[in-house]
Amino acid sequence: MTEDLRIDPPTVADERVLLQSFLDFHRGTLLWKVSGLTGEQLVQRTVAPSSMSLIGLVRHLSEVETYWFHRALAGRTPEPKHWTDEHPDGDFDLVDPAQAEQDLEDFREVVKTSDALAAQYTLDATFTRPGRDGAYSLRYLYIHLIEEYARHNGHADLLRERLDGAVGE
Repeated sequence: MTEDLRIDPPTVADERVLLQSFLDFHRGTLLWKVSGLTGEQLVQRTVAPSSMSLIGLVRHLSEVETYWFHRALAGRTPEPKHWTDEHPDGDFDLVDPAQAEQDLEDFREVVKTSDALAAQYTLDATFTRPGRDGAYSLRYLYIHLIEEYARHNGHADLLRERLDGAVGE
């Protein structure tokens, strides 16, 4: 893995800063886990029988960010980029080494847009999820995304270690 450029979250800050900082830390952890690899390495499925790959995790988390921040919170209607009714796991199954760099750039752009959208709302702002009952707050969204990244970063740890032996927190 290349140099770890993550910034540790502050230990004392207001709630919004802490939530954003922890989300940013986990986003950075994912990018750290995929750093320094070729497209061929990024698409390798190293933990059989799982179809997970490092770039699949990046694509999956791009879709998760798009769904929660862009669609649910902001009411935009972007179509999923990587999964369809025909390929519900397309984010993992339809990876292409030639597309890996673009997938990483797409992830970075999704994150920028997610942050810009979230900045328009208070933590107490509520929204409904498409096709679901009940209200959700932006606070909930942050906590859910931190949990989602933390879980998948654990997967990335295993995938990366099996790929080239690289380890890290």
